Amino acid sequence: MNIRKYCNDDLLQMLTLWNEIVEEGVAFPQEEVLTPQTASAFFDSQSYCGVAVDENENIVGLYILHPNNVGRCGHICNASYAVSSSNRGEHIGEQLVKNSMLKGKELGFKILQFNAVVETNRPARHLYEKLGFIQLGTIPKGFRMKDGTYQNICPYYIEL
Repeated sequence: MNIRKYCNDDLLQMLTLWNEIVEEGVAFPQEEVLTPQTASAFFDSQSYCGVAVDENENIVGLYILHPNNVGRCGHICNASYAVSSSNRGEHIGEQLVKNSMLKGKELGFKILQFNAVVETNRPARHLYEKLGFIQLGTIPKGFRMKDGTYQNICPYYIEL
């Protein structure tokens, strides 16, 4: 597996993978799926988008990286990760997080913060804690699941 910057030829695979996570409704806050018309603008608006590709250049994971805020808080970045359901458990997420940490530092960010890690997303939480992220607390019922129930969210951060 290789992680590289995305290119326009990747957009169809990227939007398919992104939409898989959106439609699952248990991790991303977005409710609207990307279309071929909106995908380019969405991914182009990020500070960086990395794609994890297999030996056949199939995208098995991706991440987006962007400022978490503006101005005096613009040194804090935020990222979102997507791993294909057929490739989960292969440590692709770990490689994406590590790559985003390096890329964030390279782009001048000082901190990587996750605003809304769903408490029930145990694999993600375990990974972040393994990599040294610190949980900031718990926000009760901060995430509305696809089924309409609410789950707590756990913000995390790490200094880059």
